[in-house]
Amino acid sequence: MVASEAIMPKWLLLLGGVGIVIGLATYGYRVIRTIGSNITELTPSSGFAAVLAAAATVVIASGASLPISTTHTLVGGVLGVGLAHGVAALNLRVIGTIFTSWVVTLPAGAALSITFFYLLKGIFGA
Repeated sequence: MVASEAIMPKWLLLLGGVGIVIGLATYGYRVIRTIGSNITELTPSSGFAAVLAAAATVVIASGASLPISTTHTLVGGVLGVGLAHGVAALNLRVIGTIFTSWVVTLPAGAALSITFFYLLKGIFGA
């Protein structure tokens, strides 16, 4: 049986937090610009609708113990608002780039984790 709580060292949580801050500081502005400006034109009311939909999705998924990405959820909300105005309101080139990056992320993450696993196993043994 899996323990109900995993032991998580505080230094590991700190390291993760520092990584998130560095990522936001160095590349986050591009993600925010893409979602907020490049997918479709957002007005205050359509932006509110997209964020409300994303927040509701995150709350429901969290209640169901489903791990989801808030960024992906927000992109879905913005796509929904854009679709409400018609396909012509969407920047399909940007959307294609986003979806391609999502498809590439899974095998790239798997390949890198295999590589790092064997690299660390070779360095530290067993």
